[in-house]
Amino acid sequence: MIKNVCVFASSSNMLNQDFYDDAAELGRLLGQNGMNIVYGGSRLGAMYACAEAVQKSGGKIIGVMPQRLYDYGVGNPADCSEFYITSGMRERKAKMDELSNAVIALAGGFGTLEEISEMIVQKQLGYNSKPIVFLNTKGFYSNLIKFFQDIIEYNFAKSDTGNLYYIAATPSEAVKYLVNYNPVQICFSGKF
Repeated sequence: MIKNVCVFASSSNMLNQDFYDDAAELGRLLGQNGMNIVYGGSRLGAMYACAEAVQKSGGKIIGVMPQRLYDYGVGNPADCSEFYITSGMRERKAKMDELSNAVIALAGGFGTLEEISEMIVQKQLGYNSKPIVFLNTKGFYSNLIKFFQDIIEYNFAKSDTGNLYYIAATPSEAVKYLVNYNPVQICFSGKF
């Protein structure tokens, strides 16, 4: 059973309202389904809209933030049931991975892309079998998913690599996928 969901998302407070609305709806559904959130640990952007909604719906907030960002004063330990400070971004990702058993990428920038890409590679190589979900609000990830298909088509990845992640059009679809998740067979066979 999935208990802690790592959510990668934007920390921007200047997005189209639809992104915050979907983040909050996702958080509400996670909390209502007995799930907690592992997130970046701030009160900023879509990541916080999701975290706040999880908490309001009965779930816990687990924050993980690198020291440098915490020193900037953007940390939110007061709202978190657990709050971890790491030495850097790599350690932050490792801690978030350690604390979670599912991953969802909401719309985000380069940090979100880097974080979710690492999770896909870890799953591809057999380091985890966690569900990985892209919440495709307003078609935000459609071009990236097309690029992923190109990677497979041109043989930079195996054909079943697309089974490593799930594309959800709505928050309810994302949570339904988590609730019903069965681990997929890992693609990595030791042969390239």
